[in-house]
Amino acid sequence: MDEYVYGKNSVEFVTVCVEFCALIEGANNQERVEFINKASKILPLLYIKASLITPEESFVDYPERFVSEEMYNAVKSGIEQQLGHNDAYLEVFMEGMQYSDTPITAFISEDLADIWQPIRDFLEIYRLGDEDNSRAALSDCLEAFKEYWGQKLVNVLRPLHSLLYNSESLESDEDYDMDFNNEEIDNEY
Repeated sequence: MDEYVYGKNSVEFVTVCVEFCALIEGANNQERVEFINKASKILPLLYIKASLITPEESFVDYPERFVSEEMYNAVKSGIEQQLGHNDAYLEVFMEGMQYSDTPITAFISEDLADIWQPIRDFLEIYRLGDEDNSRAALSDCLEAFKEYWGQKLVNVLRPLHSLLYNSESLESDEDYDMDFNNEEIDNEY
């Protein structure tokens, strides 16, 4: 048995990945507060589990990708609908931000979908049970963690934390729309 693929840390990482994917793919099947609460708890766990495994070099070309553009867009859209106007946030840790005079808007839905995509691809390969392909997929997923989705993960925790612990942030979209419309009316007079 391949210790890298089926060792304790890898199996725990896979377990958290499965839970994360279930949460992200079922975003519309839960209440907004419940979704944000679960996301803010599973993301740090995902970060820890990914950081405990050192990527190994694989001698197998990375197997096919399973996440299509349509799947990505469906996941992103589901999260977008769940969060409503709470989806957007100002990003401060983007490359080039230090040279920018204008704030950069990021989206929780896009960040979570960007994290979900390499994890879902990895899980689909891992599920097939081929050790060589699983090794390649795990290494690829962990390299992507180091280079890309790990930073996305820590960035998206900030707005999720703010939403979770700032009760005013979780107003329903109807309340937001009504407040916005009343503000426009007040400003006219």
